Amino acid sequence: MNGNEKKPVKKPLIFYYLIVLVVLMLLNWLIVPSVMERSIQKTSYREFLDSIENKEIKEVELESDVIYYTLEKDGEVTVCKTGRIDDENLVERLDKSGAEFSGEIPKKQSPILSFLISWIFPIVLFVVLGQWLSKKMMKGMGGPGAMAFGKSNAKIYVNSSTGIKFSDVAGEDEAKELLKEIVDYLHKPELYRDIGASLPKGALLVGPPGTGKTLLAKAVAGEANVPFFSISGSEFVEMFVGMGAAKVRDLFKQANEKAPCIVFIDEIDTIGKKRDGQIGGNDEREQTLNQLLTEMDGFDGSKGVVILAATNRPDSLDPALLRPGRFDRRIPVELPDLQGREEILKVHAKKIKIADNVNFHEIAKAASGASGAELANIVNEAALRAVRDGRKFATQMDLEESIEVVIAGYQKKSRVLSNKEKLIVSYHEIGHALVAAKQTESAPVHKITIIPRTSGALGYTMQVEEKEHFLMTKEELENKIATLTGGRAAEEVVFHSITTGASNDIEQATKLARGMITRFGMSDDFDMVAMENVSNQYLGGDSSLACSFETQTLIDKKVVDLVRTQHEKAKKILEDNIGKLHELAKYLYDHETITGDEFMAILNETKKEPFSLEKTEEL
Repeated sequence: MNGNEKKPVKKPLIFYYLIVLVVLMLLNWLIVPSVMERSIQKTSYREFLDSIENKEIKEVELESDVIYYTLEKDGEVTVCKTGRIDDENLVERLDKSGAEFSGEIPKKQSPILSFLISWIFPIVLFVVLGQWLSKKMMKGMGGPGAMAFGKSNAKIYVNSSTGIKFSDVAGEDEAKELLKEIVDYLHKPELYRDIGASLPKGALLVGPPGTGKTLLAKAVAGEANVPFFSISGSEFVEMFVGMGAAKVRDLFKQANEKAPCIVFIDEIDTIGKKRDGQIGGNDEREQTLNQLLTEMDGFDGSKGVVILAATNRPDSLDPALLRPGRFDRRIPVELPDLQGREEILKVHAKKIKIADNVNFHEIAKAASGASGAELANIVNEAALRAVRDGRKFATQMDLEESIEVVIAGYQKKSRVLSNKEKLIVSYHEIGHALVAAKQTESAPVHKITIIPRTSGALGYTMQVEEKEHFLMTKEELENKIATLTGGRAAEEVVFHSITTGASNDIEQATKLARGMITRFGMSDDFDMVAMENVSNQYLGGDSSLACSFETQTLIDKKVVDLVRTQHEKAKKILEDNIGKLHELAKYLYDHETITGDEFMAILNETKKEPFSLEKTEEL
């Protein structure tokens, strides 16, 4: 088999070498001699005689029909030639002029230069040309590494060259505790061998995007001070059948050679999806997965080779990949809680210049639900904002504004609202805030603004929980739906008309109401029966109904009734507090942005002359 495989490779190479040899011979026969010969200047015999009289000839060579001579003039030496004429006194005149008779005038280059020009230079030229053509062919066949059959493209970071430690990772204390055991084993394996325990072969990091899964893997390698192989699951996918499996074999071969070490496979769901067994499926991907399963069973865990993998789609992974003996541990890397967010903010704040009076606790409360990557972006946005404003350090206001940028986008200063639109938006946002403030189990209002944002929002109301909680009661969810309908309710109460500004509110209210009925069992008609299945919980939580068409119709009716009830409740709250609605809307119209403290101060104060809509008619 080996002989048959080599023949189609050698044949074109032989042809190429023969062509190069022929071209070299032609060059040395036709072109090189003329190039090698020094440029000889042809002169007349009269000029030759004048040079003798002027004693400018240094050397002379007399041949039967040609005279070669070197002419030294103004410090420059030139080789010249002229035709020979019968002249009896020529030798005597040359002798008197001081010219030296030479057997041969050097008319060729040095042997070394001759060899370089005739052989070395052409060979180098053809080699460079061959390499260039080879790269062009590879590029056309799928990139520079397309012909690197079976070689893994894993990036190797040796001996903590990444410089990342556990101290650089904040907000994931539970995940760090689980991974510290792996680090401890790599440092002191004899303690575990004495008791008979073996190191987990693999650990699967699971969590939403941006929570620090890749960072944790690098921190493990940095703490253990061992080589770190990093490769993405997509790099196993090749245009040639079987190359993915070959890359897996090569990766584990390299890992065994450099043991103890850590192998990190990012986005393992690319090659680790469930095998459906359907005819015409992705055979290449399944071959790669089968090879990965085989390699994880085959290598010796006692050598200290640890496999770390990360994914945000654990539900799509093949069960064979998750069984004990392969990925023994499943480490959740969830969104950070309040304390975690505060720690992450402090870690990233060390990288920038920041004011001493910054309250990270308040920033962490306002950034509820943010991932580690988003928090890092918030800190960076604060630094950029400080530079734009001409300050040398970031302040509390910069960080708060950065949160708003992440939530709603940048301020769209080019968008100028008319007075009427600005007034409608003011009532809309105050409607949200007033309904939220008048309900007992609702998050306090933090900020209200009517400055348009790049996300398309003409204004928004920010609510911040006083304390973080992870369970929401039925009453809290209903109050949240009522708050979402408060903007549209304010438009109806004040203007007796509605606008398109409530589209996002409608979407969120509908999603909440449907979740209450289909997923949370908060409906008397369906009790504790799940009507909806959720997939990809870390990637938006796509849902699909799992019930009959008749039940779907009933669910739709229940959703409409629930939202309508809360909408009516919001309208009732606004009608009971119509004076404060007008007063707060006018204040927001004038100031464009008000804080939660200002909002509550106006809401709780007793005003002698209540504000009415008639006072805004001239606007």
